[in-house]
Amino acid sequence: MPACDALALLATHVKLDPTYLPVKHDHSRRWHASTTLGEFEILTTGPKWYDTRARAGGGGAIDLAMHVLDLSFVDAVKRLTSR
Repeated sequence: MPACDALALLATHVKLDPTYLPVKHDHSRRWHASTTLGEFEILTTGPKWYDTRARAGGGGAIDLAMHVLDLSFVDAVKRLTSR
């Protein structure tokens, strides 16, 4: 699952940043997202994501759910499959 699709499922609000110019990969996008834990600035490229504020990243929807919602692995899987 692309990280941008997972972010849309997990966030209460998500917005693409149209001013972002990719540096390393042409398909990278920057998103501003809000969840119950706060505000995030997430870069996505396919299934990979990187939180520019926390300086943390991962390689899939489960990692992203664990990060933006502070969930365990099992709870992240449940959250993603329930939607």
